[in-house]
Amino acid sequence: MSLEILAPCGGYEALTAAVRCGANAVYLGTKELNARRGAHNFDFEELKKACRYCHQRGVKVYVTVNTLVFDNEFTTAYETVKRSLECGADAFIVQDLGLAKMIRSCFPQARLHASTQCSVTTPDGFKRLEELGFYRAVIPREMSLDEIREIRNATSMELEMFVHGALCMCVSGQCYLSAMLGGRSGNRGLCAQPCRLAFSADGKGGCDLSLKDLSLIEKVKEIESAGVISLKIEGRMKRPEYVAAAVTACKNAINNEYSQRDKEVLKSVFARSGFTDGYFTGKRNDMFGTRLKEDVTAANSVLKELARLYDKETPLVPVNIGFTCKTGEKLSLTVSTNEKSVTVTGGIPEKALNKPLTEEGLKERLSKLGGTPYYAENVTVELDEGLIAPASAINALRREAVEKLEETQEPQVTALPFTPVKARIKSGLPYYTARFESAEQIPVNHPFRRIFLPIGTPAELLLRHGAGVEIPRGLFGKEEELKKRLTELKKAGVTEAMCSDLGTYKTAEELGFKVYGGYGLNITNSETAQMFASPVLSFELTLEQAAEINAEDTGIIAYGRLPLMLTRNCPVKNRIGCAKCKKQGVLTDRKGYKFPVKCSEFPCVEILNSVSLVMSDRISEIKTDFIHFYFTDESRTEIENIINLYKCTKKPEGEYTRGLYFRGVR
Repeated sequence: MSLEILAPCGGYEALTAAVRCGANAVYLGTKELNARRGAHNFDFEELKKACRYCHQRGVKVYVTVNTLVFDNEFTTAYETVKRSLECGADAFIVQDLGLAKMIRSCFPQARLHASTQCSVTTPDGFKRLEELGFYRAVIPREMSLDEIREIRNATSMELEMFVHGALCMCVSGQCYLSAMLGGRSGNRGLCAQPCRLAFSADGKGGCDLSLKDLSLIEKVKEIESAGVISLKIEGRMKRPEYVAAAVTACKNAINNEYSQRDKEVLKSVFARSGFTDGYFTGKRNDMFGTRLKEDVTAANSVLKELARLYDKETPLVPVNIGFTCKTGEKLSLTVSTNEKSVTVTGGIPEKALNKPLTEEGLKERLSKLGGTPYYAENVTVELDEGLIAPASAINALRREAVEKLEETQEPQVTALPFTPVKARIKSGLPYYTARFESAEQIPVNHPFRRIFLPIGTPAELLLRHGAGVEIPRGLFGKEEELKKRLTELKKAGVTEAMCSDLGTYKTAEELGFKVYGGYGLNITNSETAQMFASPVLSFELTLEQAAEINAEDTGIIAYGRLPLMLTRNCPVKNRIGCAKCKKQGVLTDRKGYKFPVKCSEFPCVEILNSVSLVMSDRISEIKTDFIHFYFTDESRTEIENIINLYKCTKKPEGEYTRGLYFRGVR
């Protein structure tokens, strides 16, 4: 399969730009349930028009339903998928595993592409996606070339990869910063990008969470050699000229024609202090940057030039033309693409009195396909000598054939019924579970039914405290190391594990652990919750939404500094270095709030909220089966006081947050 150029389309003009500049596929969202709700997007009439336009030109259309879904949104999700299929959608890009389950069971012809928001970072994770029915998966931006090759060897799914566009500091699907600070959820398509504001690692007001834009277009051949088949361009919020520039650059790179001029145009149309190759080489050089004044004004010099790339129809589809002109027979014209063939007939030719038709003249006339998506790749003519037919008749046959070629059939959609899960009714107080940063924090007489400690904890300490192991998120390239460690712990007698991502859940399960679902699985509905054991639900739910999740033994985090970001590139290390940090790093925002940065022996670091979530005086309002305590830097004495606070249902003192449990997210 040749490389696919996959272009972003926030509106119809961007779609036109993408197709005319040479995209092989486009991705776009409807008005509901897509991760760029701020774009214009497409209603169903526009989507039908877009699918018809693209399919006439051999271009595929992938519809994004790549947000987390609440229980009360499944009817909308069902209708969105059904109507998108009726419009001609070729595939759906999906984040929510419960939604993917519904699509697979109700629409057997639907093709599923796993969004990068699924937060899958290991070979076992990609294997699990394939088991769940995904046909393609989008590789995380944080992967190196070697790690991509490791994934390629683990799965037969198609692999898609971002090669140009914005680069988030956080691993996709694991960012809650926008939601916690302003109620606008990145997992729901409304990220406010607070990371582009001042978050300083040295207290001097720098933007230490803002990365440059990614550009790997120069490395297309390496990407292809790693087994990636789709080159994805980020930018559904960007202008059509940006789409035109990026698609053209990708096309040139595939054809070995990528130039310095292409790079300059890309930088002019949109950049943040230039570009970075991100994590691809494993070096992570010069990745941080912001949008400067000169970045903004640079676009003025290239917009007109880029607009000219897509202002006229581009003939993209080769056709074979066969024309027959025989004595006593009707004129016959057949026009064929690789996928379709049409034949039209006209009047009977007459004997020529002076200037009979010639093969050369007919080929020239039949090749005039200007203003259409087609160009004549091969023209054959069967012509008896001495015949004549009006030029108008031949032109009319050509136009009729093209019109028939452009006709599209209504897709035949199989839609099996879907019955939304009913909300459950629960009574009684929740039991307690907890995770600790170290065994030293664990009180002697604690009230927790289950406790978990980090994977680096010695086996004897885990066994002494009856603890399970918490497996970290974001294990890029570390799966074999994880398996070795888990095997050692299993032999020692450790039996339980908490996993916050799809890959480690599969790994631990296959190694014989009793596995519990962590918050990083982003469980926001009953369909997803039923896929995991005793899951900790997403803290982007309200208490009411969490209470209505109909699945066995669910819980929420009710105490702790919530992890707001998981990032492979440490902002503190980048700014001041590990020696000065001494594992005590913090980020200070423009209002003076401090967000701890927690190191790990594994690839990623976590950025915690500036204040702790506390629900001690609101326990009676929590209707899940259990509540989970997320202890990080508290001392044992502080933890004992916190436990007592919850036992007595007292209101906390000092600064704290209720998170999103009452205000929810948009």
